[in-house]
Parts: sequence; C-alpha cells; structure tokens
Amino acid sequence: QVQLVESGGGLVQAGGSLRLSCVASGRTSRWAVMSWFRQAPGKEREFVASITWSFGSTRYADSVKDRFTISRQNAKNTVYLQMNSLKPEDTAVYYCAAWSFGASDYDYWGQGTQVTVSS
Repeated sequence: QVQLVESGGGLVQAGGSLRLSCVASGRTSRWAVMSWFRQAPGKEREFVASITWSFGSTRYADSVKDRFTISRQNAKNTVYLQMNSLKPEDTAVYYCAAWSFGASDYDYWGQGTQVTVSS
C-alpha cells in the first residue's frame, strides 16, 4: 500500500517561510516524478514544482520560481518544498503527488496540508 503524508503547513505572515515535507511509504523505486500541487478556495488545482526521483531534475511554476525550492532525500523517502518570500496568493492546500513509471498521470496523492499567508 502506497501512502503519501504531507506535513509542515501552517499560518505565516507575508514574507515568511515554511518547509513542507512529504513522506512516502511503499515501493518508491517505481516512481519517476514527485510533485507538489496546490488548490486555493474556488480555484483549480495547479502545479507548483516537480522533481525526478532518480536524477533530481526540477521544474517550477512561473509563479513560484526563485521563491520555492523542491528537493528530495531518497534514503528517507521524503520530498520537501522550501517556500520563501511567501505571499498571500500562495494561500492554498498543498498536495504531494507521485507519478509511477508507466503510469499515464499522477497515480498517488497525499491528503494535503493547509498553508495560509496573512498580509
């Protein structure tokens, strides 16, 4: 059974920082990509950042580039999202997702962690 469990969300003032963690259990060797998505109230879920499990190649949404950093620690089956210079528009539920080799889309999702940025 594969599980993704996020943590690290909370309330922070604009300009502050948070670090989200996503701990994965199960057969992580089958994963090609790990990503973070977010969904704000009344909005569609959107891509934030991704990292390849094997080589650590990263990709970011333009809205978070130069402020957020995604990283992974394979030995701990953990993916991180370091968020700096947070803005009120970053307020959302943040989800961790995994894309397995051979899958047509992300096939595992975490339960989400709330990030609220006050102005």
